[in-house]
Amino acid sequence: MATMNFSVPEDVKQAFNAAFEGQNKSAVLTQMLRSAIAQAQQQRLREAAATSILGMRSTAPVRSASQLATARRAGRP
Repeated sequence: MATMNFSVPEDVKQAFNAAFEGQNKSAVLTQMLRSAIAQAQQQRLREAAATSILGMRSTAPVRSASQLATARRAGRP
């Protein structure tokens, strides 16, 4: 297993120790890191999707409000 060394403010360390007293701190930190990594990956995917959608909008045909309303009505039973 790898080791990570980093510094945190003393108040954060104390709050962490109090919040997770009696628990395996390495396991708690590992789960927090995994969660943060997953969130960062999801954020990157959301940003890529938004960029893709916005890119498609620039080449999409422009339709008037009446054309859209007609298309909506035609698509309904």
